[in-house]
Amino acid sequence: MGCCCNEDDEDDILKTLITAAAAAAATIAGTVDASAVISPMNSNFSALISGDILRAIFERLAAHDLARSACVCRAWHAVASDREILVGAFKAPWKLREVVGSPSSTSFWRDNGLGRFAISHKLVRGDTVASLAVKYYVQVMDIKRLNNMMSDHGIYSRERLLIPISKPELLINGTCYIELDPYAKREVAVLYLDGIPIPGLSSLSGRAATNGGKRKVIDSMRRSMQVDESTAEYYWEVSNGDARAAFSEFSEDLRWERQVNPL
Repeated sequence: MGCCCNEDDEDDILKTLITAAAAAAATIAGTVDASAVISPMNSNFSALISGDILRAIFERLAAHDLARSACVCRAWHAVASDREILVGAFKAPWKLREVVGSPSSTSFWRDNGLGRFAISHKLVRGDTVASLAVKYYVQVMDIKRLNNMMSDHGIYSRERLLIPISKPELLINGTCYIELDPYAKREVAVLYLDGIPIPGLSSLSGRAATNGGKRKVIDSMRRSMQVDESTAEYYWEVSNGDARAAFSEFSEDLRWERQVNPL
């Protein structure tokens, strides 16, 4: 595959990983001296293409370093593209508990800056952009920019607004849902402050008015959950056609199964 990094970037990546690689190799393989220098010039370089060791290293990297590492070679790309590692790097700086759903492109995970997140606010009678800006301690223009609004009047045609997050501590131990907002025209990691996704708002299920739409949603759920079709259909049914609730139900069941059967 082609590489998206230049030679200097690759050198930087190797320098960044050198100590972690040695430590991981010593821990996992039990044969490499943690003080040894791993480089292409000695026999320990094989540690840098070992799947187990790469995984132990990449789990410690920040999202942007993980993205650069995926450009080095096929072996690195295979490990750095693993969903569990991508999500782990995405959550780490904000101490998120869980991220539900999958973005349309894995490039979503490369940027986990605060601007990638938003609060979902269900609009009620009397809400204005200005009042929401005061409530959430953000700027009016930031709300408009995030929601692709040209004027304040755009609020009347919507059921909810995405609110920029001004307090990072809100994300601690929180659950975010990857959503493509049809008005904002962007994918964001959405935080529901009450912890309960709002059925029908900008979710995959909102596009399932027809049988064809339902089939597309179930197919998307099947790929995201990495389950068979019957399992995806089961979670679709128990969640009453709400894809976000289905993801949440599936995640809870998976967490319970891992606790009961850790191996």
